[in-house]
Amino acid sequence: MSKVITMIPVRMASTRLPNKPLLDVNGKSVLQRVYENVKACVPGDIVIAAGDQVLVDEAKKFGAKAVLTDPKLPSGTDRISAALKEIDPDGSKYDIVVNFQGDGLNVDPKVNLELIDMIERTDCDIATCGMIFKDIKEVSDPTQVKIVMGLAKGQKEGRCLYFTRAVAPYTRDPEKCDNQDYYHHIGIYVYKASSLKRFVSLPVGVLEKRESLEQLRALENGMTIRAKIIDKIKLIDEAPADVNTPEEYQAALKWIK
Repeated sequence: MSKVITMIPVRMASTRLPNKPLLDVNGKSVLQRVYENVKACVPGDIVIAAGDQVLVDEAKKFGAKAVLTDPKLPSGTDRISAALKEIDPDGSKYDIVVNFQGDGLNVDPKVNLELIDMIERTDCDIATCGMIFKDIKEVSDPTQVKIVMGLAKGQKEGRCLYFTRAVAPYTRDPEKCDNQDYYHHIGIYVYKASSLKRFVSLPVGVLEKRESLEQLRALENGMTIRAKIIDKIKLIDEAPADVNTPEEYQAALKWIK
């Protein structure tokens, strides 16, 4: 059985919603709710990769282990990698690393169980997930990242060939195509521990820089990413998956008890 660790990257810097990880959601901070949701269903150790001392202090209040990392690290991926080096310097303790975002207080952590299973079954470097776009108008929105996969109709899992902000893939002859779905990438990642170490050591890729999508660095360097198409990502349908704006925070207060 694989040795799994879930890393929760979090930092205070948020221009749209100041002090986001410490905001109170009906008696518990955003960070505490995320941690407790993960602990309830994902096996293995859980560590908060914190970019600020105040978050380490908060984690101690509800009994979580936290590692202080450089607040200037460029991404959550770099943050979890830095924290993992502190916990497991020689890289021998864990096989699989789950990256669970610190503001995903309404994201269902059970999704990660399927991604852990996918790595164990296929030995891919990185596992992630997506959903079928329900509103075709969203496909042309560059803020909505698309996964390009060669899935036949009814298939729910496959190798990721590309990620893009553009509309892709193009359908040249719709009448001869049995599957014309577009897949919305959900930014949840599970890594083989060795693959995470390699990924953060690689230079920023040409396509990564062009599209501003770090997962393209892995593809540019021959790493394998697989994705699972899921039907649901939220614990509570009415509440936002994460909190990034004052409006989403108010919605969280209404629904998450």
